[in-house]
Amino acid sequence: MKYLNLDRTDAYGKLKEEYSSGKERLSLPDLLSAERIRSCSIAAGGGLTYNYAAKEVNEKVLRLLSDLAAETECIEKYRALAGGERMNTGEDRRVLHHLTRGELAGPVTEKDRDLGAFYREQQKRIADFSRRLRAGEITGSTGKSFSTVVQIGIGGSDLGPRALYLALKNWCRTELKSPLLEARFISNVDPDDAEEVLSSLDFERTLFILVSKSGTTQETLTNRALVAGMMRSAGIPGLDPERHFVAVTSETSPLAGAPGFLDSFFIDDYIGGRYSSTSAVGGVVLSLAFGPEIFERLLAGAHQADKAAMEGDVRRNAALMDALIGVWERNICGYPVSAILPYSQGLHRFPAHLQQLDMESNGKQVNREGSAVAYSTGPVIFGEPGTNGQHSFYQLLHQGTDIVPLQFIGFVKSQTGYDTEYENSTSQQKLKANLTAQIVAFAAGKKNSNLNKNFPGGRPSSLIYGEQLNPEALGALLAHFENKVMFQGFIWNINSFDQEGVQLGKILTSQVLGAAEKRGDLLDTYARLLKL
Repeated sequence: MKYLNLDRTDAYGKLKEEYSSGKERLSLPDLLSAERIRSCSIAAGGGLTYNYAAKEVNEKVLRLLSDLAAETECIEKYRALAGGERMNTGEDRRVLHHLTRGELAGPVTEKDRDLGAFYREQQKRIADFSRRLRAGEITGSTGKSFSTVVQIGIGGSDLGPRALYLALKNWCRTELKSPLLEARFISNVDPDDAEEVLSSLDFERTLFILVSKSGTTQETLTNRALVAGMMRSAGIPGLDPERHFVAVTSETSPLAGAPGFLDSFFIDDYIGGRYSSTSAVGGVVLSLAFGPEIFERLLAGAHQADKAAMEGDVRRNAALMDALIGVWERNICGYPVSAILPYSQGLHRFPAHLQQLDMESNGKQVNREGSAVAYSTGPVIFGEPGTNGQHSFYQLLHQGTDIVPLQFIGFVKSQTGYDTEYENSTSQQKLKANLTAQIVAFAAGKKNSNLNKNFPGGRPSSLIYGEQLNPEALGALLAHFENKVMFQGFIWNINSFDQEGVQLGKILTSQVLGAAEKRGDLLDTYARLLKL
């Protein structure tokens, strides 16, 4: 395989030339039509469809983007990654989050160990543990059954699992006959975060899930100590914190096999934190809260999307098309920001997960070999659910001086079926009407001689939609964005799977917390402002 910087590809030069010479041919108000809306759809797995009709791409641009995908060997690199090649060059590691939901390129082994079988074994252990706990066979230290689980983790150990839990909570509450366990999350080392969660808990009926792959994450271990201290000071006879903790960690971490845990479930260094929601990191909390069958359905949806992303024809590969159009917008059109706009309240924390997924993966300024790149890489990601965002930042999106590409997400049916009619339409109908209106308003705009009321249009957007936000759809949605980010990393020739950018702050934090004379002038001056 060849690893070329984007600006060394033939397709990149041709795309730049097409943009500079053919802007009038790329006018979004002129491109968008009913026929285009009907024809620009790609199945994305899990019952989802990706529609790119409201994007600034014509047939010539699409052909050139397809050439770019071929020239950068996106599918070949995906197959190599899925087959176990060491694609994480910064840490000399494999990248195997896809393997947590099924094989794509045959078994992956290391030292005669089948890594796929290892992940499946952990999923089975999680499922067995969850069933026993949910059935009341595993109880707390005072003999009471568990009713709440609390995940203690940060970054990828929090954002993805939290987003998935919140996305399925209403659906599961409506669809499942068995009772649910409530899940809560503690992530920030700010003690106010932990106190808000802990103050409303019944410790006798709460199980804590400590998630740290390394077993050394400062914020997570600090919060573990805080929780255990509050439990001991609660004054409840017989309450033993060690009977209320399980760990999710690597087999080589200090937590593996350590005393103080009911059980431990394992991941390895080949599962990056922001890609870990379909491993034990997300599997334990989701299986406990909803039952392991629901987590298995989520994995099935993710695997469908992973297989769909193997398609070599760009026009039949939703994740690759999404990635290519994103590169067009970032590197050719020069748009530095992208917004994720889910018209589903269940996804209200999903943009926060995608912020980490995208910005930690592709916020890089050097290529896979460590040489500086001369072009832009990952965009800034933000978002909020509709219709809330319409009454917040949509003003800038419609009439601001910068164009921000948009990714809408919507569903035909609500999760709960609860609805009410007002002024001849229901709540769900109003939600979908708003979504439809916003796509067209952003694309087509509306001319007005009063420039304060003029909507220029030309704001590009895509739409991912399905029948309902259920486990399969959620798994496919998660995998779609993971694969989009992966493909963009291949095209930019960067390593999307390490995160050196978070390390310097950790090192300096340790210096601040250490001896005052070792801080240095800058750290010490700021520390004294905060009375450290």
